[in-house]
Amino acid sequence: MTRETILNHKYREILGGCDLLKSLDKETSNAFLGLFKEEKWPKNTCILNPEKLSLKFHIILSGRLKMYQVDPLSGKELTLFLLSKCDFFDIFCLLDSRTHTIYYECLDEVTVLSAPMESLRNWLNKNPDKYKNFLPYAGKQLRLLENSLYEMTFNDIATRLLKLLIKNVNKNSRDLEFIHDLPDKEIAHLLGSTRAVVNRHLQRLKHNGSLKLSRNKMEVQDLGILVHMLNCQKMDSF
Repeated sequence: MTRETILNHKYREILGGCDLLKSLDKETSNAFLGLFKEEKWPKNTCILNPEKLSLKFHIILSGRLKMYQVDPLSGKELTLFLLSKCDFFDIFCLLDSRTHTIYYECLDEVTVLSAPMESLRNWLNKNPDKYKNFLPYAGKQLRLLENSLYEMTFNDIATRLLKLLIKNVNKNSRDLEFIHDLPDKEIAHLLGSTRAVVNRHLQRLKHNGSLKLSRNKMEVQDLGILVHMLNCQKMDSF
């Protein structure tokens, strides 16, 4: 068994839930994965060059990566997506061959599979039916953007924060996941707010017993309180 075969098997195991590989047979997935090379990016690595994003396509194997925009005048930052295992980028550059101003930063050590964008386009041109594998993910991202726009237009920061916390509670363990260790400023960037405002709301949740806060760590103490507060917020909006 060759090293490439062993690696492809490992990647298929890790990326079992990835939209790109779900409908591919073993031979086709091997050809697809053969385009990629594994890369490790240290925590806090930033990708700030739009030109660089147009040259390579990436699939995340492990770690979290934020995709964000920055207002050039105010410096205000907005996180569009938190990406993790099985997410991939940049799909816009792949589909339209154009650069766009977007930034990425590693919130953990991140391991990715990277392929030259041109090689991936050539493979897709030879296998045009495989373009459909990108559509479910693209649709999911568009829905997330649509929901984010709705939240920022119609809901206040308190409501957005409650929804973010509840969304990231594991239904089985009741543990807060994915955002549990993010600093206040990163939570603020997810909500389109400021660190000071988010910290004020987090302290309120700490005092009512729904959250436990320590250095760069949040724990849900009482999910029922969070759900009750969100329901009250909804009633107040009518």
